[in-house]
Parts: sequence; C-alpha cells; structure tokens
Amino acid sequence: MNVLDSIKARARSFQRLIALPETEDERTYAAARQVVDQGLARVVLIGARDVVENKAREFGVSLDGMCIIDPHDPEVHEACTRLYADLRRNKGVTYDQAREQVLDPLYCAACLLKLGEIDGCVAGASHTTADTVRPLLQIVKTQEGVKTASSCFVMTTQATHLGVKGAFIYADAGLLPQPTAAQLADIAISSTESCELYLEAEPYVAMLSFSTHGSADHPDVEKVREATRIAQELRPDLHIDGELQGDAAVCPEVARRKCPDSEVAGRANVLIFPDLDAGNIAYKLTQYIGGAGAYGPLLQGLAKAGMDLSRGATPEDIANVVAVAAVRAEALAR
Repeated sequence: MNVLDSIKARARSFQRLIALPETEDERTYAAARQVVDQGLARVVLIGARDVVENKAREFGVSLDGMCIIDPHDPEVHEACTRLYADLRRNKGVTYDQAREQVLDPLYCAACLLKLGEIDGCVAGASHTTADTVRPLLQIVKTQEGVKTASSCFVMTTQATHLGVKGAFIYADAGLLPQPTAAQLADIAISSTESCELYLEAEPYVAMLSFSTHGSADHPDVEKVREATRIAQELRPDLHIDGELQGDAAVCPEVARRKCPDSEVAGRANVLIFPDLDAGNIAYKLTQYIGGAGAYGPLLQGLAKAGMDLSRGATPEDIANVVAVAAVRAEALAR
C-alpha cells in the first residue's frame, strides 16, 4: 500500500468532519462529491445556504451526504462573533468588526474549528496562502510548545530505493520566505511529526544547504548549521543532521564519500530547505520534471487540522488533502 492509499484508508476509518469553505469554486463541489463517494470523511460546506445550493445545481453536483453551515445563521454567527471578538480584542477589533469578519467563510470555518464544531478545514484553491493561513493563525493558533507554524509537502516519487519507498517530507515549501535559524529548527521538529503521521516511518531529517559538513563557508550555510545545533539541542532524541547537500542527504553512495559518519546522510526522508525559494522550487521541479506526487502545502504546528491548498489544485488534489486533514485531526484528538 502506498502512502496516499494508507492515508485514505485511515481517513475512512476515522470519519472526521472536514469543512470546505471555498463554496464559490466549482472544484470544491467536485472534491466534496469525491470525498463523500469514497467515504474519506464527512463533509460540511461553509457558505450562504442559497448560494451553495444554487452553485451545486449549476455545477451538476448532488449535495447528498453533505451538510451546509451558513455563516449568516444567527446561532453560528453569534458564536463565531463572540469567539473572534474575544480573541482579537487586544488587537483593537470591535464587536461590530468581528460580526462582519466572521461572515467570511474562511473566518467562520476557523472559528468553528477552534470551537470544536468541525474537525478540520481545507482551503486555498481560490485564495492565496496568506489569506488562507491568516484566520487559522489568528483563531486556531499554534500547538502548545510550538512557536512557528510551517508547511510541508508529502512527495511520492518513483525512486523507491530512497526515502520511505520513494516518499519524502519537504519543508517548508509553502509558508515562511526567510526563516531564521530558530524557525528552521522548529520546522525540522514539526516535520518529524509529519513524517511519523503521514509516512508512518521513523524520521531522518536533513538540514539542506549547498555545503556538506563544512565544505563551504557562507552566512547562509552558517544559518543552517545553527538551525541544526538548535534542533539537536531541543530534541536530542531525533535523527537530525546538517548541513547536508541534497545528494549527500538522500544518496547512500554520495553520503559514504562526503560524510560517512552521519546517521542521516544517505537515508534522509525529511528534507528541510533553507528558505522558501529553495523549498518551493524543489517541490515543483520534483513534481513536474520528476513526475512525483505532491500533496500540500500541509500546515504543521497548528493546534487544529487546518490545511492549505495550491491554487492549481484539482478536485482530486482537494479530496486527497481532505483525507490528510482527517488523519491529522485524529492524531490531534488523541
């Protein structure tokens, strides 16, 4: 069973309630239909009821097996308003401003997630990452002990002799443009949890650079070295090494030549990129040139299962991320 099949099988057994708030987008309806038909999760569409019903008819999609939550519903609106006003009072948000803000389906979904009315939320097909993540950071916030929210991709490649039968975690490839050394360390630690959850494997984390164990000196290399030191100090129980070049991280033959004493080199299944440029470029090239599956960006470090999507996401991509959200929701509930 491959990684995605395993995630879907687990999602089916959990039957978590996952919200799709982008109810103006045709892909949302096609994805929701796939999720329900495949039994991946229970689906709630968040939007004005008349709009959702009209859009479903326009797109020729049955809403059977789905429920709708309307942000204008008085009970829903009041609960979300109270929560948002309370959370954002110290930022100068008034009650009236909160009443207006939570009519936005993304904010309504984040409030319902915080309140425990839903188990997860998937959006980003028709919103930027900034617009998708902002309500989650404002309302759901990060897990206890986690300072940095980040994102990862589950990458499934044909190189089955590498990683976890060809699968890897790439991070951060979607959220933080220029992480500090401390943030890189946080990303590495959060990514180990993603590896355990999604790949069901012991994580071996490579902190990537254009240098391997001192082969070059540069401020960018020093940042990765410092991030490695911080991560190792925070979590000495984890397998984290750096700085490593990409080939030394994943290829055993290269690792034996460049860094034979590393317990991570040549067997890495979690790749931590030094900045968003490197991570985003790498995942897209792996996907489009290497023919890999790319699932994400999957938010990590949040207290609840909120997930982002690529704006190029297909309905199948959205359905797959719903399954991922269900698996993460189950893990967070334990």
